[in-house]
Amino acid sequence: MARAASTKGQTRIQREKTEEILEAALEVFATYGFRGATIDQIALQSGLSKPNILYYFDGKEAIHAKLLSRLLTTWLEPLKHLGDSDNPVDEICAYVARKLAMSRDYPRESRLFANEIIQGAPRILTELKGQLKTLTDEKAALIQNWCDAGLIKPIDPYHLIFSIWATTQHYADFDVQVCAVLSDKADSRFDQAAAFLDNMYRATLTH
Repeated sequence: MARAASTKGQTRIQREKTEEILEAALEVFATYGFRGATIDQIALQSGLSKPNILYYFDGKEAIHAKLLSRLLTTWLEPLKHLGDSDNPVDEICAYVARKLAMSRDYPRESRLFANEIIQGAPRILTELKGQLKTLTDEKAALIQNWCDAGLIKPIDPYHLIFSIWATTQHYADFDVQVCAVLSDKADSRFDQAAAFLDNMYRATLTH
């Protein structure tokens, strides 16, 4: 086991080095995926030596696992804040806006997550079937209640959530494609997307 990783209560310098490694690894994993990433690439990106990296982590698997653990917590936050409301259309559109903001502010994290899913989620499948499913079931039930009460159009709550994930995360996972197509309008892509998605979901949900 890596010595620093097994030390209870890291020093300030150890915490800083750990964060430097994780920041560099995020860039490498988001660019090359888990299979394409190497400790040598992470060392080069961080400016630290390979032995120094391995002092803090046992290998790229341990670094990747740490990043995914942090990511899932961050990724679930916007959905957690979807709450009961007398105006569910506004509530759902606010969730869409939060998810789009995640793609704008955390594009590397989004690509890290997408790469893991594409590979069959071997390192986070338990969490997907656990806390992600539990939270999604809870929010799907809330959306179904809104449908049953006539507050929004009848809609499959799970596929509504899936569509929100797809339409918002696209702007992170396929950012190169989006920018290439929009060309000189690319700088305002998130503002454009926010307006478009808000209009689309309001039209989809409103009687």
